[in-house]
Amino acid sequence: MSITIKQVKTKKDLKTYIFLPENLHSEHKNWLHPIYSDEWTFYSHKKNHTYSYSKTVLYLAYQDNKPVGRVMGIINNKYNDANNQKQGRFAFLESTKNPDIVNALLEKVEIWAKENGMDHIIGPFGFSDKEPQGILIEGFDKPTVIVTNHSFAYLSKFVESCGYNKKLDLVQYKLNIPDSIPDLYKRVSTRALKNGYNILEFSKRKDLKPLIYPVFKLLNESYKNIFGFAPFLDKEIFEFANRFIYLINPQFVKAAVDKDQNIIGFVIAMPDISKGINKAKGRLFPFGLWHILRSGKKTKQLNLLLGAVKEKYRNHGIDILMAVKLMESAKNKGMELIDSHVVMQENKRMRAEMKRLGADIYKRYRIYQKKL
Repeated sequence: MSITIKQVKTKKDLKTYIFLPENLHSEHKNWLHPIYSDEWTFYSHKKNHTYSYSKTVLYLAYQDNKPVGRVMGIINNKYNDANNQKQGRFAFLESTKNPDIVNALLEKVEIWAKENGMDHIIGPFGFSDKEPQGILIEGFDKPTVIVTNHSFAYLSKFVESCGYNKKLDLVQYKLNIPDSIPDLYKRVSTRALKNGYNILEFSKRKDLKPLIYPVFKLLNESYKNIFGFAPFLDKEIFEFANRFIYLINPQFVKAAVDKDQNIIGFVIAMPDISKGINKAKGRLFPFGLWHILRSGKKTKQLNLLLGAVKEKYRNHGIDILMAVKLMESAKNKGMELIDSHVVMQENKRMRAEMKRLGADIYKRYRIYQKKL
């Protein structure tokens, strides 16, 4: 049957685009529903300020008048200007088990990117590294955590058949929280405290709000050389924070400060809410939010989300000090596991730390590239 590619232009088209993965993955037990209210916000040009400096296109693939695939094309002009690149991106690729559908979708994005002056394309990759990135290539038998992809095993093969090759890999670790803090961590954290550094801890969500701006400014500074990262504008900081703050347990947010109480590092983690999201099927109402928050209270797994240390304070034990406090809070809440979220394969420092703690890689993702 012939494949038709249609550009998303109406609200009805967008609804089809947003809910298509739910239909494709209906029998896929390890797939994770998105939170649909967040999906509508993400694709809103009015609510998501990232569109103000990016060019985008959405495509749906149809076969026999039935939607069978989707893809997003992105040109992040801010990133390209800052890095002197002509880079296009494809993101959120989904398809039934038919390589012709993937080929038709990617070909459409490639033509669009080339028409807009791009000379290469990467993906899957969103506006920045804060969206799910890469195609899962190992760990298909493991459940998905929030802000990561879980694709069918055939998808990477279909992308490669379209002339794409590896750009970089990302790995994901699972760490058993030790019964007691390792001696090395105790020594390093004690030394950091003696040197005048301290950790701010929180019990109420409202106490996190004054932290949002300085934390994201530190994030911008610390992540500036990380592949794919585009600094948050002031308006974007609060847009991004408001999308997730209602899901954050303040007890799993730690901020490191110097002698003058300046924030020099932070780590943000959250209880795994995947089971609640799937029970709610991604809908917050009428009872979805209750299922999601309840699952966060019952889970034994803590998921890392974001963390950074100001450059001049690295190798001062700040990261260890925050890790100790986070593990103590996790243990107090009955947590047994920590998920690392995705880590670039080239991030030797983080990977060495995971290895030192006895963590195992349980998932691997791949970002692809192609010259246009």
